[in-house]
Amino acid sequence: MSTKKAKFAELISGDQPVLIDFFATWCGPCKMMPPILKEVKEKLGDQVRIIKIDVDKNPQIAQKYSIRGVPTLMMFKNGAPVWQEAGVQTAPAILKVVEKHR
Repeated sequence: MSTKKAKFAELISGDQPVLIDFFATWCGPCKMMPPILKEVKEKLGDQVRIIKIDVDKNPQIAQKYSIRGVPTLMMFKNGAPVWQEAGVQTAPAILKVVEKHR
C-alpha cells in the first residue's frame, strides 16, 4: 500500500465525520466551494474534518470512489462513505448532512 493510500485510509477511518471536496484546479465551479466549506467549518469546528483532494494529483483515490465530475463532495465516517453529491453544494445543505452523520 502506498503512503498516500495509507494516509488517506487513516484520515477517513475515525469516528469524526470527514468531508472531502474532490476538485480540480481548472474547474470553475470548484472555485466556489472554499468559502462555503469555510462557513461550514466555522459553524461546526471540530465536529467535522474537511479535506480537499485534487483529482488530477490523486487519480487513484478519485477512481476508487468513482468521482466522475468535480466538484464532488463525499463524507466518510469510520472509514466508510456515508454520503456523496456532485456539484456545488450550499453551506446549509452540507450542515444538514454533517448533522445527520455525527
